[in-house]
Amino acid sequence: MYTDTSRLESIRAAHGADRGSLSSRMEDYLEVMAELVELKGYATTLDISRYMNVSAPSVTKMLRRLDDGGFLEYEKYHGINLTSKGRKLANSIRQRHGTLLEFLEMLGITGEAANQDAEGIEHHLNQETVSQLRKFITYLKANPKIVEEFGNL
Repeated sequence: MYTDTSRLESIRAAHGADRGSLSSRMEDYLEVMAELVELKGYATTLDISRYMNVSAPSVTKMLRRLDDGGFLEYEKYHGINLTSKGRKLANSIRQRHGTLLEFLEMLGITGEAANQDAEGIEHHLNQETVSQLRKFITYLKANPKIVEEFGNL
């Protein structure tokens, strides 16, 4: 159990933790770009604008930042290509999302609620937590009776 000061220290540590140099919004852009490339073979500023529900100039600004960070190759009025660094991070984000979504669905949360919650949580979890969730999901799949019993509560 937390004492008043230990809880404050815990909050300070969480806020001070190095989660990488990318913001949640930047990760969202990479995730959308990876999905578009997988779906269509390429991503355009207009596609990203539509899926992110932001203006094209906002997308252009973010693309420049991601290009400067080495996550993509961007030339105005041309297609967008993720670099190996960008693909690796985008795949990691997509895996976190998938793991969280699967876990939430096992809890009986489905549809848009599960997807929104996974999207909200995915940027804030430590990789160790995601790995443990993956192991727990694997355990539950190997023991479907537990999931069934939980669903009957």
